[in-house]
Amino acid sequence: MPSYKTQQEAFNQCKREGHFIIVDEVRKDKAEAMLRAAEADMQTATDTAKTLPKDSIKWNSVYKLAYDSIHGMTQALILFDKVKIDNHQCLFAYLCEKHEELEFSWEFFEKIRTKRNGISYHGQLIQHIDWKDSELQFKIYFKKLMEELRKKI
Repeated sequence: MPSYKTQQEAFNQCKREGHFIIVDEVRKDKAEAMLRAAEADMQTATDTAKTLPKDSIKWNSVYKLAYDSIHGMTQALILFDKVKIDNHQCLFAYLCEKHEELEFSWEFFEKIRTKRNGISYHGQLIQHIDWKDSELQFKIYFKKLMEELRKKI
């Protein structure tokens, strides 16, 4: 398991390693498509969570869909900075560092990123309690990202 990095440590490492890629143009059509996909993912996650039994293995799917919606919205928002970021940790470090006005929690992003990586790479299973622990913050962050993105589109 990788060691924990602070927001500043992650940002500085990502910058040093060239993960912040400058792009020439902002493609609003791409951002808009990413927004629509993220909305569908979050809607599917929340709709599914309402009817899913607590002991279901499908909590992994709900969690990954919610994570993917946050990730996609963040990528779309960062496009307006004319930056493309090829690493999830670097994406969230950039968002927290360069958009402090949004007042997002680095710790929350690290929590959901490492849980998602646990699912995808280490065979970890998400339980109902894991979803409940993050559900409200997923929804709040999603709403805030969506509002910011819509201002730019």
